[in-house]
Amino acid sequence: MKQVVQNYKSGELAVLDVPVPGCKPGGVLVRSAYSLISTGTELMKVSEAGMSMLGKARSRPDQVAKVMQSVATNGLPATYRKVMGKLDSYTPLGYSLCGVVEQVGTGTDDVKVGDLVACAGNEHALHAELNWVPKNLYAPVPDGLAPRHAAFGTVGSIAMQGVRRGEPQLGDVALVIGLGLIGQLVVQLLAASGVRVVGADPDPVRCELAERLGAAACGDPASAAVEGAVAELTGGHGVDQVYLAAGGASNQPVELAARLCRDRGRVVDIGKCRLDLPWNAYYEKELDVRFSRSYGPGRYDPEYEIEGRDYPIGYVRWTERRNLACFLDLAARGRVDVEPLVSHVAEFDDAVETYRRLKDGELKAVAVLFRYPEHEGAKETEALAVAVPEVAVPEVAVPEVAVPEVAVPEVAVPEVAVPAVDVKRSPARSARTPVRLAFVGAGNYATSMLLPHLARRDGVELSTVVTTTALSAANAQRKFGFSGATTDLDAVLGDDRVDAVFVVTRHSSHAELTRRALLAGKTVFVEKPLALTEDELAGVLAAVEESGNDRIQVGFNRRFAPLLQEAGKRFGTRTGPASLRYLVNAGRLQQGSWYLQQGTEGSRFAGEGGHFIDTASWLLDADPVSVYAVAASGNEDLQVVLRYPDGSTATISYVTTGAPGFPKETLDLVADGKVLWLDDFVRASVHGRKRWVSSRLPKARDKGQSAELAAFVKAVRTGGPMPVPLRSLVATTAATLAVQVSVAGGAPVMLARTR
Repeated sequence: MKQVVQNYKSGELAVLDVPVPGCKPGGVLVRSAYSLISTGTELMKVSEAGMSMLGKARSRPDQVAKVMQSVATNGLPATYRKVMGKLDSYTPLGYSLCGVVEQVGTGTDDVKVGDLVACAGNEHALHAELNWVPKNLYAPVPDGLAPRHAAFGTVGSIAMQGVRRGEPQLGDVALVIGLGLIGQLVVQLLAASGVRVVGADPDPVRCELAERLGAAACGDPASAAVEGAVAELTGGHGVDQVYLAAGGASNQPVELAARLCRDRGRVVDIGKCRLDLPWNAYYEKELDVRFSRSYGPGRYDPEYEIEGRDYPIGYVRWTERRNLACFLDLAARGRVDVEPLVSHVAEFDDAVETYRRLKDGELKAVAVLFRYPEHEGAKETEALAVAVPEVAVPEVAVPEVAVPEVAVPEVAVPEVAVPAVDVKRSPARSARTPVRLAFVGAGNYATSMLLPHLARRDGVELSTVVTTTALSAANAQRKFGFSGATTDLDAVLGDDRVDAVFVVTRHSSHAELTRRALLAGKTVFVEKPLALTEDELAGVLAAVEESGNDRIQVGFNRRFAPLLQEAGKRFGTRTGPASLRYLVNAGRLQQGSWYLQQGTEGSRFAGEGGHFIDTASWLLDADPVSVYAVAASGNEDLQVVLRYPDGSTATISYVTTGAPGFPKETLDLVADGKVLWLDDFVRASVHGRKRWVSSRLPKARDKGQSAELAAFVKAVRTGGPMPVPLRSLVATTAATLAVQVSVAGGAPVMLARTR
């Protein structure tokens, strides 16, 4: 299918051929009929992409601050790769469309194939021939409403949410500053609510249009016309609300708002304009400044937008979806008229030229629509509607493990089973040269920490990348040279030419995807964690037993870090028990990070704690026999104590409340009169009879990804042993799962080996 994309580094615009998105559960696959160009938001994004790197930095100081923090935490080379990777990628455009439902995902029952829907979202209502849209981001189009008018649904919801934030009442007088697309819709919604409206915009054509659509008076904000109209309509008291629907760097809108608003009036910011509030003016009138966030409640909440969890109507009357449905209803009943706003309708294939004309000022428009080729029949539908199979916890018959009751005088010690697997191995086949690798998932970690190493490695061919979103697959294919990109997982698992599959998706899908790849006979590299529950771990091991395929590697890369390897050799062997301390200064996550979705993705420690347990176990050359964990009150800080067969202990302090400038990982190992110290994989030392100190000027922080991948590729090519034994991977996973059991029970957990 085709999609409009832009490279944020170069500013290039293109209509790209990309894979059809999969129809995931909880949503629908929609074939676009019309999509709307937001001449404000989208053109601002297009203009930013054309700036120099310095210009981009000046326009987004918030992102510059994040980059500087990443340099302090991850080092300059890793941060540079990550930033350049993001910039030099195609990004989507669009967020408001109308189309026909082409396929319905499981768990969705409010629409059917062939229904007309309006769709919202800058990740789901894109300028593309097909989009997968989750349940709370689409609404059925009422009978009688034309598709080209329904395509205004998202921008209409933005305007509606702004009006709701102003809380207008019958008889109020409002001022709308900025009569672009959003401003024109705000004018109509206010007029439909019984509010008399004054508009301000330097463009006389837009002022005339707003007056035709219901404004009492409009004029240039620099003239006396606006102030005169406000004085006449309000008896000199000032307007009840001001709606800022303007953009740009001028501070004139907020100054005008203060001058024309009544005492204790409301100022609602809908657009993105400069907000240097004149303190005296706003203080003396005690003005109430409010922000309107996009389409309404639910925006930026992944549980609402992606998982489809609606807010109870008794608590949240107007959500994103209900605003969308309300606007469509008003348009269908003629209370809002969007046809006069349509300045131009362009064919979808002419998208690049249309953006150029808008950017250059050749095409002056309030609203521009893309019209898509009409649907060509059911045969094409079946060919394009490719679904990524639903990821679910496998229904595998795993025998229940009876946990024996240990007779302890005062407390019963819980156990977590560490399953043992008897594998009747199939003969390992030597892979051809080059080794052909497929990736399932192409997110930030895969594209910044794994694929750059593999793309430049001799003897490796990147075969196919599988994602659920079309553009991420296309980006990975372009940047790293994959032979193909698709959303069809079955096609990859059934391809005998693929030697190994990398599973680099969200945590909740790791176990099921690993299980399926093992059953398909593939060697598997799965990013941590291997599993989030004991049942998931049992399902993976059941697949190993069923297939005889135990060729699996979990992305525990730290044991491969060159600096830690060197320090371990310098430390040498030990004869007595050791004491290991590991401080992980994990830091806080940004709001909205999918790591915070603990209901589906597990806790932070469940997701990444295996890294630190594996590192400790590798240094101590054993698997833990018990776990005791204590959580701090009110945050995710954990103290985890691991005990090993020879009496050694490892204490992992996993903290999220530390200083961001402090090293992320520090470790010391003490035994036999020797001390090994590691400082965030940039410095290390060993103190004993002889002292060893690493170079103080390392080339870069290296946490072992390159060496780990080299070992994995070698195992795939030769058919030799996997880099880490399955027994160790299972033990580390079981110990990670035991942490939550220990926290919940407030007692140590024994790691019981089963047969």
